[in-house]
Amino acid sequence: MPEAHSLRRTSLSQNTAKILHNIAEIDTNTWDSCANAYGAYNPFLSHTFLQALETSESVCAQTGWQPFHLVVENDDDLVGVVPMYLKSHSQGEYVFDYGWADALQQAGGKYYPKLQISVPFTPASGRRLLTRTDDPQSTDLLLGACIQVAQQLDVSSVHITFMQETQWQQAADLGFLKRMDQQFHWHNGNYQNFDQFLADLASKKRKNLKRERREACANDIEIEWVTGSDLTEAHWDAFYRFYTDTGQRKWGTAYLTRRFFSEINDAMAQDVLLIMAKRNGQYIAGALNFIGGDTLFGRNWGCIEDHRFLHFEVCYYQAIEFAIAHGLKNVEAGAQGSHKVARGYLPEATYSAHWIAAENLRDAVSRYLDEERQYVEEDIAHIEQNSPFNINTNLSKLRKIELSS
Repeated sequence: MPEAHSLRRTSLSQNTAKILHNIAEIDTNTWDSCANAYGAYNPFLSHTFLQALETSESVCAQTGWQPFHLVVENDDDLVGVVPMYLKSHSQGEYVFDYGWADALQQAGGKYYPKLQISVPFTPASGRRLLTRTDDPQSTDLLLGACIQVAQQLDVSSVHITFMQETQWQQAADLGFLKRMDQQFHWHNGNYQNFDQFLADLASKKRKNLKRERREACANDIEIEWVTGSDLTEAHWDAFYRFYTDTGQRKWGTAYLTRRFFSEINDAMAQDVLLIMAKRNGQYIAGALNFIGGDTLFGRNWGCIEDHRFLHFEVCYYQAIEFAIAHGLKNVEAGAQGSHKVARGYLPEATYSAHWIAAENLRDAVSRYLDEERQYVEEDIAHIEQNSPFNINTNLSKLRKIELSS
């Protein structure tokens, strides 16, 4: 692995790039002046969230996520920052490049370490090249600095995942390869309650949702929303039990340590929503969500009892109820899951950009991504043609609607 101290500071003509191996090396307000300078608030880009990942040792060199955050300055004026990590594997990313790694290694190359620009373990879209102003030139400076850092470190590649489409297009102009995938998001049609949302669905889908909600809570199950100062360590003890059970079954190990949940509880509880299911006085399931400026982000789910449709109720329907009650425009319910479509969630393209040093691998990946993008675009169109909404619902308008205050 490249020496961590070798790139503490490097000159980029009149600009200077610095590498931070701990996000605590930069002031919270300075980072956040770039992270949420414009657009809706995204909790995952905040200094507080990223620091919680590091101080809890969920993210560190030992877990294969060595912080390598980039800061670019022009003289003493801050241009922007980039949440970046030097990685020794491809786990916890939700954009899969294992085949690329195998191909390069079979050809005698070395795929790891690589540079990953992302929010660890978080497939939520947002800006990744964090500038103080919505200025394409500043974004280009950050992209150029990322490439220079990769070349000086002699790593195989740079990967920017779950990025904004505009930044994706800019990255392509500088030689990054364009990748597209899809997620399923719910959009608030200025609904006053859940029944108004149901009215926009086709009759059969509406009946199915009502049946699922009844059956999910049929065994005397109660649902609670817990957020802000109401969150306690007892809630996190219960949720961590659910989370580790699911993590061990899906990945073999849980990515987040127990300390992480205490860290976010202490530092950003106002941005956190736990949706908890209780039976006979005991918590049996729960979903962790983060509250953004206009979006509820669903992140983790787990349970210790299996009840039919309870996952849908806790993760999807309760999230919709919360978004309507709090005037949020969207619910992002995490990666993958075409089963969400029947629950009123629509396909949304997600974007990633990849800079690959080895020419042969870059050419092969480029051809593959051209075909993959076409398939994704066709699949999104097909799903929309078969959406659960009735014929009178304008899906394009639903995505763009402005909520009343």
